[in-house]
Amino acid sequence: LLETSPGVAEVTFVEKEPAERHTIISWEQKNSCILPEDLKNFYLMTDGFEMTWTVKTDDTPMPLGSMVINSISQLCRLGGSSMYTLPNAPTLADLEDDTDEEGNGDKPEKPHFDSRSLIFELDPCNGNGKVCLVYKHAEPVVSPDTEIWFLDRALYWHFLTKTFTAYYRLLITHLGLPQWQYAFTSYGVSPQAKQWFNMYKPITINTALLSEEADSFVNKLDPNKVFKSKNKTPVLKKKPPSQPAGSQKSHTSMTSAKTSSLIGNSSKK
Repeated sequence: LLETSPGVAEVTFVEKEPAERHTIISWEQKNSCILPEDLKNFYLMTDGFEMTWTVKTDDTPMPLGSMVINSISQLCRLGGSSMYTLPNAPTLADLEDDTDEEGNGDKPEKPHFDSRSLIFELDPCNGNGKVCLVYKHAEPVVSPDTEIWFLDRALYWHFLTKTFTAYYRLLITHLGLPQWQYAFTSYGVSPQAKQWFNMYKPITINTALLSEEADSFVNKLDPNKVFKSKNKTPVLKKKPPSQPAGSQKSHTSMTSAKTSSLIGNSSKK
């Protein structure tokens, strides 16, 4: 689908070997939790996932889509204590506020940065946030129930899916478009990302996310115009200014006069 889309220059898929079972067991022992069965089976097939694609604008390739799932070795805990941090340095746990709204009705309970939750980074999202595997109940014993949440750049939590398999489908159907995770937030994707959304139209059941409002979204991208190579006008080289005819004649007469005088002096000698 990507290779046949307009403007797509290159689709790169990095093949990875399956993770060894003892690596998964050692990760579970180190973090005192059990991986969800679907994620464990995924790592036994491939140790992570990486697919990127570029578009060509004005004959210049530009990275656009990125689909990443960290390997088991990069499935690191978010906000874990480090031996190099200063004693009084602020941590993510300091952001906890007991006045935050807890899950009620349609809103699930949000993860906690402190010891109440275990959070592991699945996807760095190219710096636009983090997709995390969350164990929401870690005290006194870590619950095997997990969820997939999106942590935006302002450190607010947004629920994505209950299982890794459901998130994997979301990742594929949104084609790894920039900031696609923000489509599941209350403030949505940026206008620039929405232009890419409307151009490539990710396969998603929530078609309302792609609806255009006349007041907030006006510009449209036409693939035929965006990816059309521009005809560059040739740059004319400037010629050095030519000397006037009169000055050339005077210069010639002066040169001949000097030559004749030199000949006369040599003959006298």
